[in-house]
Amino acid sequence: QVQLVESGGGLVQAGDSLRLSCTASGRTWSIYAMGWFRQPPGEEREFVAAILWSEGATDYADFARGRFTISRDRAENTSYLQMNSLKPEDTAVYYCAVATGPTAFLKKEYVYWGQGSQVTVSS
Repeated sequence: QVQLVESGGGLVQAGDSLRLSCTASGRTWSIYAMGWFRQPPGEEREFVAAILWSEGATDYADFARGRFTISRDRAENTSYLQMNSLKPEDTAVYYCAVATGPTAFLKKEYVYWGQGSQVTVSS
């Protein structure tokens, strides 16, 4: 099992920045990739960004590319999602998640999930 604890959410104004953190514990050796997802109010959960834990390669959803940056600190078992130029439509519960292998990563089949962190962007 991998346990994930998120932090850094909150209420900000449009144009502001926010950084989310996700710290893993437990079987951290099994982390192949860490991803961020979000679920806006009344909508389905959607992919935001992901990072390969060993190589550091990244992948972004179109809406995130250029505004959001995913990174990781392997020594701290922590992933970060830096969000800049936030918009009201970025309002959502943000989740971090772990994929434990390359196939799962490619299929976005993440098996461990954090509790979620609320991000609210006011206009």
